[in-house]
Amino acid sequence: MAEAADFQGTRPSPARRWLRRTASAVLGAPLLAGLLAVPAAGAAPAAEPAKAPTGSRTVAVSLNTLSPSVPAEDDTLTVSGTLTNKGKETISSAKVDLRVGPRLSGRGEVDDASKRSAYVPGVDPVTVGDKYTVKFPKLAKGISQDFTLTVPVDKLGLDDPGVYQLGVSVSGRTTTTPYEQVLGIERSFLPWQPEASDSRTKLTFLWPLIASPHVTAETRSDEQQTPVFTDDELAKELAPGGRLEQMVSLGSRLPVTWVVDPDLLASVAAMAGKYEVESGDTTVPGKNQAVAKQWLTALEKVVEDGKVIALPFADPDLASIAHRGKNVSGTLSHLQNASAVAATTVETILHVKPSTDFAWPVNGAVDSSIVDVATSAGAHNVIARSDSFGETTKLPYTPTAARPIGGGTTAVVADARLSTLFDGDMSRAGSSTRAVQKFLAQTLALTEQAPDNERSIVVAPPRTPTVAQAQTMARALEGLAGNRWTQPLDLVAAAEVKPDPRATSKVPRASAYPKKLRAQELPTQAFQDIRTTQGSLDSFETILTQPERVVTPFGNAVNRSMSTSWRGRSLEAQQYRDAVRDYLQSLTSEVQLIEKSDVTLSGRSATIPVTVQNKLVQGVDRLVLRLTSDNIRLKFNDDGSMAELPVSIAGGHSQSVKFDTATSANGRAQVTARLYTEDGTQYGEEMTFTVKVSEVTPTVLLVIAGGLLLLVLAGIRMYSHRKRAVASDTADGNGDGPEQPSDPTPDTGPESGAPSGTGEKVDR
Repeated sequence: MAEAADFQGTRPSPARRWLRRTASAVLGAPLLAGLLAVPAAGAAPAAEPAKAPTGSRTVAVSLNTLSPSVPAEDDTLTVSGTLTNKGKETISSAKVDLRVGPRLSGRGEVDDASKRSAYVPGVDPVTVGDKYTVKFPKLAKGISQDFTLTVPVDKLGLDDPGVYQLGVSVSGRTTTTPYEQVLGIERSFLPWQPEASDSRTKLTFLWPLIASPHVTAETRSDEQQTPVFTDDELAKELAPGGRLEQMVSLGSRLPVTWVVDPDLLASVAAMAGKYEVESGDTTVPGKNQAVAKQWLTALEKVVEDGKVIALPFADPDLASIAHRGKNVSGTLSHLQNASAVAATTVETILHVKPSTDFAWPVNGAVDSSIVDVATSAGAHNVIARSDSFGETTKLPYTPTAARPIGGGTTAVVADARLSTLFDGDMSRAGSSTRAVQKFLAQTLALTEQAPDNERSIVVAPPRTPTVAQAQTMARALEGLAGNRWTQPLDLVAAAEVKPDPRATSKVPRASAYPKKLRAQELPTQAFQDIRTTQGSLDSFETILTQPERVVTPFGNAVNRSMSTSWRGRSLEAQQYRDAVRDYLQSLTSEVQLIEKSDVTLSGRSATIPVTVQNKLVQGVDRLVLRLTSDNIRLKFNDDGSMAELPVSIAGGHSQSVKFDTATSANGRAQVTARLYTEDGTQYGEEMTFTVKVSEVTPTVLLVIAGGLLLLVLAGIRMYSHRKRAVASDTADGNGDGPEQPSDPTPDTGPESGAPSGTGEKVDR
């Protein structure tokens, strides 16, 4: 507008133009900023920045080590960890203090103390003293600092035996709060019992050796039946530092009860010999025999004097069977078979006799149907867990694990709080140390609940612990060394301990089963797939001369299809079942009928051959080949429109089976050929072909006979004619001797048009 007011035809001076533009920019800036601040239509409002922690949550404190876990009077306690400033300001005059006390009473107080995150004055422990502090001039925001505190145990003020709160706090100042305050705290527990107690809790700790299936149903055709693995991942777990290697190495020095899946032993034993691994559409030789042998040797040495519990082969999912599989025919028989082969497998490989009297449902979650399934397979002891079993009597103490539940069955109820302590991510030092100290604190608090009531407690940790979880469990058990307030007891003995009559012994209803676990179960379709595969296997087995070469690997694969390890892996489970089914189909199709072209029969009777091929390396027997005709005028073996003949073929050979036929008229017949087992079960695909019947009549035979007679007469006539010609030439000679006969005149003259004599007609 200012420029429009200038006189037309004249240009403003440079100074005026600069002044005007500057004014426009200054006046327009706030307006532009306002426009930019308004979000576009439909746009989401900008997210508010996350608030930085304040108060006693400003600094994250991690207790990475606490040694010794259970101190004695003359020990020195060493606590190390890491501080991380999560706030927005630099902390000055930072000081790290060790806090001890007060003594906790009961397991509930241990739980409550572990749940608190913020500092609570008057509730949290007090500092040991300025003499045992670590100081930092400053803690910059976002920066971590390591610390180590060392305090003689006799300076901690510990009095009566029990569980004491232990804390590490960091205090300091910031610009906003220039006075000293607690900016971070982490709690732990310090079990204190300088002398062994006369009252000790019997502790049973399960040490599981379980892995997911890695072996297929496929084997090579050599004498050893070289097994084929889905992958070589099992070798990584067996190698030094691997999960299973660590379980054996750590467990070798601990008072534990070994809980073993026989399928794992069988798989490692197979790997110790010649084996192959799937690689795309082919297989490659496995190369980890040494690792497998080393692991088996170590395990055999460890368990020779220990107690071994053998789960059913491949660790079948009892809850899935109870809720979704038991009504599918054959499922329970598979479970019984898995239980039957467990002892043999363990004895053969480890040379120890295991106990096969225990069932272990997932997470120890049970209901009446799960118990029924477990006992149907021969188990008299079911490992449950207290959070599933449901203690309803409100006892002031933790009762003994063994509970009679009727029918001669015992529920061995593992303590849920102790069993789940190691479920989380134990790879972080702080988490691992916290789990160890809480485990020790809970066992001591449990013992102090009723010191005159000696009880038996069972711990059932994660089914397949990670390396970090295994190492944490080992540290926790090592902290109990010396039997100060616990003493080890194996699972078999724990199941036989006199039960507490006040403890709950009622099995939960099916409706109480956790929904999260139910959602992970194998579907009913899985058991239907297994039934279909088993049906095909049963038919195939009956015709084999060496059925054990097929029944054993496929039987094991069927058991693996029901494994607990498939929980949460439904796609992999389906792929494994499909692979088992497809490979079985490929084997059964190696015994088949060779495709036959249409057949033409001339005459009232003939023989029809049908070829059966056996591409297997072993022979087949007890097969029946059946031919069926849709035309009643075509009969087999003078019997009717259907005939059967037995089939027995050596490996790699074929057999031609011949059927005698008879017909009463010309025409066509559709013939169906199909193989059956001796019990009448259809085997393989049927084959059809057409039989054309073209009967030779008496008139045709007379015509053929007449033609043959004419040919004979013509030959005689030609012979007589030639003989007369030779005699005539001899009579006309000059007397010097008989003249040599010339070559006969070729019979190439034109055919006479006169009619032939009677019986001399030759069909040309």
